[in-house]
Amino acid sequence: MDHPPKQPKPKVRSSQQEIRFLQGPHSRSFELLRLGRISWEFLRGFRKLHFIGPCVTFFGSARFEEDHPYYELARQAAAEVAKKGFTIMTGGGPGIMEAANRGAKDVGGRSFGCGIQLPFEQSGNPYLDDWLYFRYFFVRKVMLVKYSYAFVIMPGGFGTMDEIFETLTLIQTGKIRNFPVILMGTEYWNPIIEYIETTMTEVGTISVTDRQLITVTDDIDEMLAVLDENAIEQFGLHYKAPRKSKFLREG
Repeated sequence: MDHPPKQPKPKVRSSQQEIRFLQGPHSRSFELLRLGRISWEFLRGFRKLHFIGPCVTFFGSARFEEDHPYYELARQAAAEVAKKGFTIMTGGGPGIMEAANRGAKDVGGRSFGCGIQLPFEQSGNPYLDDWLYFRYFFVRKVMLVKYSYAFVIMPGGFGTMDEIFETLTLIQTGKIRNFPVILMGTEYWNPIIEYIETTMTEVGTISVTDRQLITVTDDIDEMLAVLDENAIEQFGLHYKAPRKSKFLREG
């Protein structure tokens, strides 16, 4: 099979400025410059993603190779989601992210990546129709959530855990609507679900009903049924493309 051309590597500058930014208060000029840079990054994201259409975001580890069962599960799941007309959005990297973007391309679906600039070499996976790189993790996370109607989460590490629980917190606190959060890879997730159902619920740090925010399955058909009921039907999901502005040079 012919592969799309490899995406170019982002131009990465030293992360020292980001480290300094998070080390407490600085001069007013430094903070103002940082505010301008953050605002510009949000603006770039909003403009780039304004016409992307309804998305489903796939989260998961960058460390799984092509021959791993979780890679294949993500690829198949993303292909079926893409058939429903959703854009598949990921962090744009390798592993699960590549698998999901690849699944979208397998069926002629749309595929987008929100990458992150890191001090070491990183490039987008070769299955992206379009992509955008971010300097700041928190800006990137906003983009991965803002345009999505469901979240499919494959096994992953600290970054994936951060994405799961931040998304659940946003739903729990009413900051975003109750969109589906679907964990795939039951063997991997069962110990965490058990901890949520026993320790967290029994101690009272979450409500019993909070567990209902999560679906855990290995069945792609079940995942699609949850997506249909809790994203498409519940919210009457339909997409009307925004009008492009000639004034803003949007075509």
